[in-house]
Amino acid sequence: MIKPITQVSTDPSPNLLEATIAGIRTMIREEGLHAGDALPSEAALAQRHGVSRTVVREALRSLAALKVVELANGRRARVGAPDAQALSAQLEHTVQIGRISILQVLDVRRALERRTAMLAAMRRSDAQAAEMLHVVALMEEAVESAAPDAVETVMEQDIALHELIAAAGGNALFSILVQSYAVITRQTWGIGWHARGTQQERRRNIALHRRLAEAIAARDAAGAEALMEEHFDNAAATLMKAGIT
Repeated sequence: MIKPITQVSTDPSPNLLEATIAGIRTMIREEGLHAGDALPSEAALAQRHGVSRTVVREALRSLAALKVVELANGRRARVGAPDAQALSAQLEHTVQIGRISILQVLDVRRALERRTAMLAAMRRSDAQAAEMLHVVALMEEAVESAAPDAVETVMEQDIALHELIAAAGGNALFSILVQSYAVITRQTWGIGWHARGTQQERRRNIALHRRLAEAIAARDAAGAEALMEEHFDNAAATLMKAGIT
């Protein structure tokens, strides 16, 4: 009697896939590879880790989703550059499913960005200080304009200012963390804008940003930290006023 032919699955088992992912990450670390460096070919990786090329391919796709490696047609995988995208997606998902609230996000940001403001005041370059002041000037111009995209302009410049401050502090991890919060800022910005219902309130908010940028430019670390604290206190109060918890 001839036995029926059963299809053999080419899908890697979860344990084998996880081991291969871990092995590739260990290889990157132990061999001292940097962003942009090419990884061995799929065949070489398969031989090195004792798995099929299918498993290696799935492992590389998983690592690419985390931005650990970069994939492109026609060339070998490369080590990925530090990127906030994966962290941002996880943060957005966690907020959406109700595991953390917007105000809890602000609380974490307050603690984090007090430090970035202090470091920026101590370490910023003249060019970075000038760029911060320029960004604030763009915010001021947008607030005073009657342009239909004024709200979006102020929002994007506000995000840029926070990212500039983090970068000026010289700690790449702070920069990645601050960049990851932009997705939440874009979701709540309009609420805060409308909660500051008068032009005077909006000007007061932008003026706080100017004082912060000026403190950093003046290398006033304590003042910059205090102003960043005030900024997040103000943001939290505004969102609570709008009914955000």
